[in-house]
Amino acid sequence: MQRLTTQFIDNQWIPSRGARSLAVTDPYRQVPIAELTAGDAADVDAAVAAARRALPAWQALGGERRAAYLEAFATVLVERREELMRLSSTNNGKALAEAGIDLDDAIACYRYYAGQARALEARQGRLVEHGMDGIEARSYEDPAGVVGLITPWNFPLVTSAWKIAPALAAGCTVVFKPSEVTPLPEQALAEIALEIGLPAGVLNLVHGDGEGIGAPLTAHPGVDKLSFTGSNAVGEKVMRAAAEGVRGVSLELGGKSPILVLDDADLEAAADWVMAGIYFNSGQICSATSRLIVHASLAEALYAALATRIDALRLGDPLDAATDMGPMTSARQRQAVEGYLAVAGEEGLVAVRDARHRELPTQGEFVAPTLFRDVPNESRLWREEIFGPVLCARSVESDAEAIALANDSAFGLAATVISGDTQRARRVGRALRAGSIWFNSEQLVMPEASWGGFGISGIGRELGPWGLSAYLEVKHLIGPAD
Repeated sequence: MQRLTTQFIDNQWIPSRGARSLAVTDPYRQVPIAELTAGDAADVDAAVAAARRALPAWQALGGERRAAYLEAFATVLVERREELMRLSSTNNGKALAEAGIDLDDAIACYRYYAGQARALEARQGRLVEHGMDGIEARSYEDPAGVVGLITPWNFPLVTSAWKIAPALAAGCTVVFKPSEVTPLPEQALAEIALEIGLPAGVLNLVHGDGEGIGAPLTAHPGVDKLSFTGSNAVGEKVMRAAAEGVRGVSLELGGKSPILVLDDADLEAAADWVMAGIYFNSGQICSATSRLIVHASLAEALYAALATRIDALRLGDPLDAATDMGPMTSARQRQAVEGYLAVAGEEGLVAVRDARHRELPTQGEFVAPTLFRDVPNESRLWREEIFGPVLCARSVESDAEAIALANDSAFGLAATVISGDTQRARRVGRALRAGSIWFNSEQLVMPEASWGGFGISGIGRELGPWGLSAYLEVKHLIGPAD
């Protein structure tokens, strides 16, 4: 069994100051695969100090040279792709094919921000158009400083790439806390930093939980900017911590996303897109389209098509290429989802498919892929993020009703519209209150487009030029023209 007892600080593996141990578990085989020494505030102090020392030289290096390091990250991830896919599947429980998609996403992200780093350098000192004679104004974008990055367990190497790549491209230095649930794939980032010769202190990785690392990192006065992806409850704590000292904060939080199937939709294609939107990664995805809003004329046929597809899902060993859906990532998350299923029983929800319709594997933290129909608006399962393979559905009579129902949520992360008329799909999508809206498509995520949401789904945006801007501060030099 692997033992992670050191922290990666200033390009050195330093014994953790923490005294607690945490078990890292394979959620399919339900056995410990590693033991993690949880760090503490002294580890955070050392990591922040290293990042502060490294900041001036990293900023002065320039975008072109920073881009070379980001390209090198991508190159090594390509070389280690198969190994990291298996490690992610083992630690996280996701199907091997899904882990492959994750690696490709991370690789593309590092490459994209290499280009953004070069573009940033090229536009420094741009003249600003204005109406004052004899005066020039030039704009510059400087790094926010030392940034603290905290990521969740559902997409290892992906959510970290979405933060680390733009932060390094901007010229920031990083203290990174990966989830203590899935530390094994993220450990590779520190190994890659050493392999590619990243300057000491630019990337520091500290292992631990919220108590030992998360709280002191978010409260540390030496951290200029915080970026967190995770639950709303913890996101609020991060925001409170950032208020002390008026530090910048980006939050990518939860979702309760709708998928709208209009009356002219192709039934078979709609069923496929609905399946992909909720059962991918065992439903453990913030953008999961967990609220199905279908026109009444298609509802019965769609429920039948979904039932057939749910029955065909192969649950099992995530390392088996034949597996469609692996277990939940942890016993804790399985229990959380089962708690909602108990609420469904109390509320009298009608299941088209649930655990009564299939035999679950004899091992692993599995929850049966579930579909409830005619779920009332006041149901907790309709309104709250479940973060599991649970789909709630109800029918409507018009586009206007579908839009109103879709927007009746405190969340606003994502949505999908399915229609036989492209212009109609775009029109309905434009009326939805969400950050990412797909139409007649699965959930395609690209580094060039933004990620983030309205309402309680978060603050700010990741990916695209917006993701880079999250780690930059704008300044202007104004004075007499030459």
